[in-house]
Amino acid sequence: MSKSDPLRDQIIAQFDTLSAQLQQAARYLLEHPEEVALVSMRELARHAAVQPATMTRLAKVLGFQGYNDIRTYYAETLRRKSDGFAAKVRQHPTAAAGTTESDIAHQMLHGLSVQLTTLCAPETLKRITAMADRLAAANKVYVLGLRSSHVVAWHFHYVMSLLGERSVHLDGPAGTGGDALMRAKSDEVVLIVSIKPYTVDSLALAQLAKDKGLAILSITDSEVSPLAGISEQTIYCPTESYSFFHTLTPALAISEVLCTLLAERDRPTALDALQHADDHHLQLKTYSNTLPRRSPQGE
Repeated sequence: MSKSDPLRDQIIAQFDTLSAQLQQAARYLLEHPEEVALVSMRELARHAAVQPATMTRLAKVLGFQGYNDIRTYYAETLRRKSDGFAAKVRQHPTAAAGTTESDIAHQMLHGLSVQLTTLCAPETLKRITAMADRLAAANKVYVLGLRSSHVVAWHFHYVMSLLGERSVHLDGPAGTGGDALMRAKSDEVVLIVSIKPYTVDSLALAQLAKDKGLAILSITDSEVSPLAGISEQTIYCPTESYSFFHTLTPALAISEVLCTLLAERDRPTALDALQHADDHHLQLKTYSNTLPRRSPQGE
């Protein structure tokens, strides 16, 4: 489904005014538009974990006479647009009988490659470069990502710490991670990584930082993410996976790209900082400089 689809824009605009059940149904429509066109209302409601009547109410809230009208809308939109490989990947979420582990691995990796390709869309690239501009202009960048999102936040902070001292990771023992915001200033920003299910602490710290006058920059998974409404800038990344868990590969790729763009802004300074880091690690003997001896074959 096209990101510029008028109904999609309408759902996003009205999302905050909907009840919790209608929000759950609306989010499922946003994330699975092809499914709306292909399955019955009862099956779609079951997948969205709501009652079938909720789908009917949602259709009427959106200005349709009933669910069949909204299904027809999605079906016509789907006929006008082909998503190519991405659609094929999404249409085969369950392994067929006789599928080998190699087949599953191939399917997952192919799906990830499609998701990474979607990040090359002009709108996403525009968002990435705009966020790099905002990060470069900030005197300090606070970085937050909890639970599964921690790996993305930590990666960004780790790389940025090699380039200088502007990055502060909001992570600490005994619940002290947010204490670094006590002396935060309005010329600083917070980069938050969070995907559904969104952690309460991430949202609370985001709101606290915003109330203190800091700009919120977010990497999240949906236009109806609770971070989208409070963020100055947002980059959206797909998270659907063929495993039992969501994927963070696209979010991690965004982190890598942002770090590279920031380093390229002042290449000589970045190279000096990296050389300083190399010298430091050499003194500490952080990394092994010798290769293990190989045993002769047959031993």
